[in-house]
Amino acid sequence: MRAGIIGLIAVYAWALSFGPAGAEIWPSHPITLTVPFGPGSGSDTVARIIAGRVSEILGQPMIVEDLGGAGGTIAVSRVAKADPDGYQVILGAVDTFAQSESLFKELPYDTVTDFEPVALAVEQALILITRTGIPATTLKDFAAYLKANQAKMQFGSTGVGSGPYLACYLLNAAIGVEVTSVPYRSSAPAFTDMIGGNLDYYCPLAVGAIPFINNNQVNALAIPTAERSSLLPDLPTAKEQGVNVVDGYYWMGFFVPKGTPGPIVTKLNAAIVGALDTPAVQERLRVVATTAVAPERRSPVYLRGHLASEIAKWRSIMHASGVEPQ
Repeated sequence: MRAGIIGLIAVYAWALSFGPAGAEIWPSHPITLTVPFGPGSGSDTVARIIAGRVSEILGQPMIVEDLGGAGGTIAVSRVAKADPDGYQVILGAVDTFAQSESLFKELPYDTVTDFEPVALAVEQALILITRTGIPATTLKDFAAYLKANQAKMQFGSTGVGSGPYLACYLLNAAIGVEVTSVPYRSSAPAFTDMIGGNLDYYCPLAVGAIPFINNNQVNALAIPTAERSSLLPDLPTAKEQGVNVVDGYYWMGFFVPKGTPGPIVTKLNAAIVGALDTPAVQERLRVVATTAVAPERRSPVYLRGHLASEIAKWRSIMHASGVEPQ
């Protein structure tokens, strides 16, 4: 009888720890923020900018851990299976949370049912860059060169299902070519191979490409978004140059494992929103070609609906483009 009472008290105390009072003592130790790509990636840069301020707001370190491989699915799978206690967070994005649902025949998780959305955070633009040895200064010139040499050319990606992969794939489809993809664990080795002349073109996040563009180590030919980038105002969009691709936006948001208590999700959301509202964070994001989403788009409810609509949108786009699940 005594053991049963003690057990009930323990269960009651555990439940209370996740109620409103429990949210007040969370976090009591460091939080891990997993990035599904390698060090030096655009996602890694953004994660560190936001995590630094979130750490200050919560009073506990938010430690960024890079775990690349398999188009981000290794990291997403691990966090999906983590304890729902608020100490395992993942920086999900359009590729790892929306596009992946149509790109892979079998995933060990479901991004809708296995996660709690916390906050949509930022958007970035992807960009088409080429090695300097390719004789093309416009997308029109590049398309002609690509058609004539597609059998021997290669484009880079961070794995099938990643944003850079799909951006280049959709450009290829719009141009009417089939080109071999070379997967990398992160952007850094892809840039190295491109500068060395071993990779022909790549569609990375603008944040990672701008330093190499400014140093004339690669050529920037187009931005596959609806509008030009404020950081690259002279770079025409793909559509302006006759290639109808406008889905080159890369969004990122924060997710935790399904079952994470609501008060913890609310507190984490408030910390992320506070970080995004910090002028110093906004300036650091602007420098790396990243824009914080509008305040009305930062709630867990908004992110849940946004993810569902993005999954449906990309399923339609990939079906129309002939992308086959891997």
